[in-house]
Amino acid sequence: MNPVQEVLDRIETGSVASLVALLVGLSDDDKRAVARHLPAHLSERGRAGFEAERRVGELAPLYRLAGAACLSGVEQVASWLNRRELRWVEPEADATRVMAVLGNRSVEWRRDLAVRLVRRLRPTTGSTWRRVQALGYWDLAAALVIETDAEAPENDAFVSGWVLRTAERQRMNGGAPVLADDRLLDHMLPRLFQAQGVADGLDWNRWADSPTIIGELVALAGAGRVPRQTLLDGCASRFMAGGDAAEAGPFVALWRELKPEVAEIPVVDFVRLLPSASSPVVQLALEELHRAESAGALDEELFAEAVQALAYRPEKKNMAAAVKWIADASLSKGAVAVAALAAVFDVDTPSLRERAVRVAVKLAPHTAESGREAIREAASRLPADLRERVAAAFGAVDEVQSEPAAAPTLTTTPLPALAPPIGSVAELAAELDKPLWPVDPARFERILAALVGLTHQDRDAVAAGLQAWWRANWRHPFEASAYVYGVAGFDENIGGLLSRCALAIVSPADSRELTAMLDGDSSRWPSSEPAPQRFVQRCFREVMSLFERGETIPVLLATPTSPTGHVEAATLLARMERLDDTEPLESDFLQALLRLPRQIDPELVVRAEKLPSEAGRRLAACLRDGGLPDPVVTWELEAFDRPVTYHRSLQEAHARLAPPKGVSGRLAELWTLTPKTGYPAFSRNMVWWPPIMPSHREAAAAHVLECLPWVMDSTDGQVEVVAALAHNDGPVGIATASTIVIGMGHQHPAQRALAAHAIITLAAYGELPAADLGRAVGHMVRGGQVKLNRITGILDEVMEAGAHAEVWTALAQAVPLLLPGPGEKARAGLGELLKVAVRAAVRAGARGDIPGLGELAARKGSSLLIHEARRLSEAISV
Repeated sequence: MNPVQEVLDRIETGSVASLVALLVGLSDDDKRAVARHLPAHLSERGRAGFEAERRVGELAPLYRLAGAACLSGVEQVASWLNRRELRWVEPEADATRVMAVLGNRSVEWRRDLAVRLVRRLRPTTGSTWRRVQALGYWDLAAALVIETDAEAPENDAFVSGWVLRTAERQRMNGGAPVLADDRLLDHMLPRLFQAQGVADGLDWNRWADSPTIIGELVALAGAGRVPRQTLLDGCASRFMAGGDAAEAGPFVALWRELKPEVAEIPVVDFVRLLPSASSPVVQLALEELHRAESAGALDEELFAEAVQALAYRPEKKNMAAAVKWIADASLSKGAVAVAALAAVFDVDTPSLRERAVRVAVKLAPHTAESGREAIREAASRLPADLRERVAAAFGAVDEVQSEPAAAPTLTTTPLPALAPPIGSVAELAAELDKPLWPVDPARFERILAALVGLTHQDRDAVAAGLQAWWRANWRHPFEASAYVYGVAGFDENIGGLLSRCALAIVSPADSRELTAMLDGDSSRWPSSEPAPQRFVQRCFREVMSLFERGETIPVLLATPTSPTGHVEAATLLARMERLDDTEPLESDFLQALLRLPRQIDPELVVRAEKLPSEAGRRLAACLRDGGLPDPVVTWELEAFDRPVTYHRSLQEAHARLAPPKGVSGRLAELWTLTPKTGYPAFSRNMVWWPPIMPSHREAAAAHVLECLPWVMDSTDGQVEVVAALAHNDGPVGIATASTIVIGMGHQHPAQRALAAHAIITLAAYGELPAADLGRAVGHMVRGGQVKLNRITGILDEVMEAGAHAEVWTALAQAVPLLLPGPGEKARAGLGELLKVAVRAAVRAGARGDIPGLGELAARKGSSLLIHEARRLSEAISV
């Protein structure tokens, strides 16, 4: 038999043993023949569609063996083993198999391959477990390094792979140590302290009561297998190199477990760490420097440098540590470092600032003139009472009169313009070939409009132009059950529905079979998607059904003409005129009405009255009435008994929707909303909702408010929908304000920033319901639905962007709801909120009274809350 075909046949059978036996017996000429054919064969097979690609993945271990055995050049083999379609194999078993077929290569050849494979390794991302699963050919590279004693090049991915694989071996070995006999240990140890991405693996097993790499290294140092000084020096060098807390944490733990003597502490290095190191490293350095000081190993100069570094760090706890360290030091040592207290004079925590002043005053008689001058200069920015205390001890202090900063002008970024319509079948095919993720409603509707328009012009040409797309993305032969039972949510995902619209053009019989099987599947649960998403689904299904019937229409009515989703009334009329007396698709027609702008030229009504269809008469009536009426939106706080898997609030903000009088059918369904008890409403498709009703913002916000709170801890928090609502039109009230507040409460700063964008946009348009925003903040924080510290940060941000008047209006409503009542404990973070309120009030020139503020300001104490209550009370007093 032809050796090439025989190798391919053995690959297809899936038997590793059979293929290895064949490969070992091939002559050099046979191997060269296989090597010439194999890459082209694999590429051709990968282009044959989804099923062929899936089959290549199943046979990847055998393809890898064939290439490793037959390709001659080292770079050829390295590239073959790194091919994307051949990467996903069980790595340890794959390493064993490939090493077996490489046995007849020279040591130099295999050493070269080891080096090339190590260089090609790339860092993996995600959770530790996912990174272990994605190690790829690390095991093969490591096996070659060990067998050939190769000097592996510097590569962080190789080091982190060793750490992850070692941690996994520890976990699988039931507690037995694994490092002592690890043949890569001596090679990896110095690199361990230099590579990035190793931290999570070093103590991966700490929660499972299993050994960690850190624990084993400490034990090996105690036994003399690993030099203790190498570990200490490595930790110190890692600290000096910088990095975030997560990367530094395991090395801090290793240092502590090694329990270094005072003589082993690199005192100077640890002092130099303090200005910029991550928090865990700073804490460790501080502890070790205290030990060194107690042993007399920290002189006055280094002490002064250390406390100054701490005092200038942004974290309040480090400033407080600097003040305490100076206060606890001897008078002579404290006096040398007194200038460091000047940095704390500018802190916005009254109690810390007052303590710094007390310590400075105590040390004043012992302080040199240079330190006295630094204290006097910093004291010029202190409040009057503290400034006077410093002046009495250090000499006259000039008061600095700061000029108020000019508030920036509010600006907003417009939405990106719509892409032009797709004008050809080739362009349509190219667009469909691109990934349909992330979801972009404007792009999906652009494709849908092209499918409708181009198919009406020449259905055969569209079907022919989409043949390659059809072969690459659908099973051949077609098997409807594979989609019905094998793809979750296939009948609801909009990307899937768009693909099915194209399938209905290319192969309507397959499409009809799939639709019939989906419709007849009694085991499927009813759609759990909220009403807006069901409306979107119907729009796509109507087009699919049209194509399945073999029919076409000239144009879709509802394709947006604006990035907000609006359709110009004149454009809609022109599209209706193209339909003539043909009735449009019902959902498409309703969608078009929902997208009409709120301001309509009266002259268009006359033109609409000439339309011959029933839909034309409905459109004329709608235009005469100035567009669709708004639904009734109400808002209230409610308490629900949610499942334990959901965040429970004392109260939740909900909006209810009711259709206006005379509205029925699909529009009434869209505009009806009642909050759900038990499991809440949920959707990951809210990005579709603002553009389907762009002139009815408050109604869209009501639906968003029902679903948005339940994704506030996820990475795809969908706060983009809040930013999109800000660009819409129509009534804006407490439902919209509440969605913004939910977005402000997201755990991820990037998502919260989208809520800030919504506030700034609405404020720039003059449409921000600031008082409603404040009421929503007050009630939703009180109810535990959002966290105050996140809200405060966003309000501060938008105030600095120029929305100070709007922020003050909001806080004037929120603060009374959040102030502690008689006998109540003050809410955490309220002092920070009042600080923002002070700045907003001053910039807005606000005057008036806030219920409960005077009583709080009159309390005794120096906490931030009391201090800011007094400042706010003074700022707004008439």
